[in-house]
Amino acid sequence: MSRRELVVLGTAGAVPTRRRNHNGYLLRWDGQAVLFDPGEGTQRQMSHAGASATELHWVCVTHFHGDHSLGVPGIVQRLGRDGVPHDVHAVFPADGAEYWERLKFATSYYGSAPLVEHPIIGDGETLQGNGFTLTALPLDHSIATYGYRLVEPDGRTFLPEKLRAHGISGAAVRELSGPLLEECSVPRPGQKVAFVMDTRLCDNVFALAEGVDMLIIESTFLDSEEEQARERGHLTARQAGEVARACGVRTLVLTHFSERYTENDDPLFLEQAGFPGAVLAHDLDRIPLPARRAN
Repeated sequence: MSRRELVVLGTAGAVPTRRRNHNGYLLRWDGQAVLFDPGEGTQRQMSHAGASATELHWVCVTHFHGDHSLGVPGIVQRLGRDGVPHDVHAVFPADGAEYWERLKFATSYYGSAPLVEHPIIGDGETLQGNGFTLTALPLDHSIATYGYRLVEPDGRTFLPEKLRAHGISGAAVRELSGPLLEECSVPRPGQKVAFVMDTRLCDNVFALAEGVDMLIIESTFLDSEEEQARERGHLTARQAGEVARACGVRTLVLTHFSERYTENDDPLFLEQAGFPGAVLAHDLDRIPLPARRAN
């Protein structure tokens, strides 16, 4: 199993279909998991994907439309029922705090969910995770909506042959600094992931996507519905591809498809995105992060 992978739990737009569940995206990252936009049915989709509530360390909601948040009650209740022993950070727009409270206590349930809440206000916020930062930036939708950018800090990879040449081993490796560190190691760029849902094109879409290894982005409509996409605050597949090219994205994941489209339309999304190696997401897909950049 990849240590870093996207597990796709649902790919539908506002209305689920027989082949597409409501939204849900589980990013596995070095033994912890970030759950983005748990829509209706997320708990069951996690079971199908072999995922568990004990994996979760973050739950991030972009906005409080039902297809992005109606799975919150089940996830919160499952955290309590399974006795998850660690903190689970919940990130959501502060403008929707009343909806968060309603969803969190939608019904009576057993146990207490170990939630640490981070309501996001105004122009966004950067939060510190275990080995990464998580930045939320506002998008352009019909209600308060945020996109997310997960960034691992840059580091260095040690060169065994150089260490041996200098007789350095064990704990002494961690003490290296200055010119010797430069000689015995090479830069190791941190990996980056962006999550963009329900928005028109705006500056923050590009800011979130800049230089990421994986961009998970809505492509609700095809070109034939471009005007409707703009009116409803959504992107087309072509616009998603334009963002990926402009920002130097490595892996583009298209998702959040209107229910009007059938399996026969799938190739059109990839064609209109026009991005080499783009992935058209399907429920229960597992998409590994690309190999780390060389430098």
